[in-house]
Amino acid sequence: MPEFPLSIVLPARNEAQSLLTLVPRLKAQYPAAEIIVVNDGSTDGTAKAAADGGAIVVTHPYRKGNGAAIKSGARTARGDVIVFMDADSQHAPEDVGRLVAKLNEGYEMAVGARDAASQASFGRRMANEFYSRFASWMVKHEVKDLTSGFRAVKAARFREFLHLLPNGFSYPTTSTMAFFRTGYSVAYVPIKAAKRLGDSHIRPIRDGLKFVLIMFRICTLFSPLRLFGPISFGFFSVASAYYAYTYFTLGRFTNMSALLYSTSIIIFLIGLISEQITMLIYKRD
Repeated sequence: MPEFPLSIVLPARNEAQSLLTLVPRLKAQYPAAEIIVVNDGSTDGTAKAAADGGAIVVTHPYRKGNGAAIKSGARTARGDVIVFMDADSQHAPEDVGRLVAKLNEGYEMAVGARDAASQASFGRRMANEFYSRFASWMVKHEVKDLTSGFRAVKAARFREFLHLLPNGFSYPTTSTMAFFRTGYSVAYVPIKAAKRLGDSHIRPIRDGLKFVLIMFRICTLFSPLRLFGPISFGFFSVASAYYAYTYFTLGRFTNMSALLYSTSIIIFLIGLISEQITMLIYKRD
């Protein structure tokens, strides 16, 4: 049993205002827990506010990103269980115990699933709904909140995937998909997220485009045939339809049909090879 059975990691950039109250609340409710604040190149008093509250402070000399802060916190944490939560006071300290309780039931990860009222805007709510439905289709399991940063994990399991996590904002997406892909158990706990203190670091247009790219990356990284299979089938269907048209109108098999059929086969084989590679990546001992 480690000295700290529970570690709470808060990635923070310019969150001094929030940490002045959040860290003491966490210390009061979980006195035996290890509180780690990862100061991601902040330009305000984030590090001082965290230290004054009694937290362990890990400082990045420059901004590396939310995912990089999560990885630094996971490497520093000494607990068997790690809880990741935002440092902007959106997540209630009272909900930490509810997430940890799910791990005691046998789950490897418990995610705080926000209700509709907790979403920052209608656009963000629709985007999160799309991402969650898309992920559910990929893993064949209901994903209730793909982008929630409030989650409890078994430390040893989470560290298996540190090398896969990006340095940006998509660590929740990647970690969730990695747990599902490996066959670990994931639970969802309904939560209400409060309005954040301070300004958001997410830009809808810029980060929205990044998320689209992330979704394609996730497809190829976690379940390639779910992406390449439909594309291959689409080319095969077009090839068959075009061949039928040219056969009945021209009485022959054209070069275009051959090209479409070949493209369909190549795409399918790429997906098949990618699927074999991912099976090696997520092979459990």
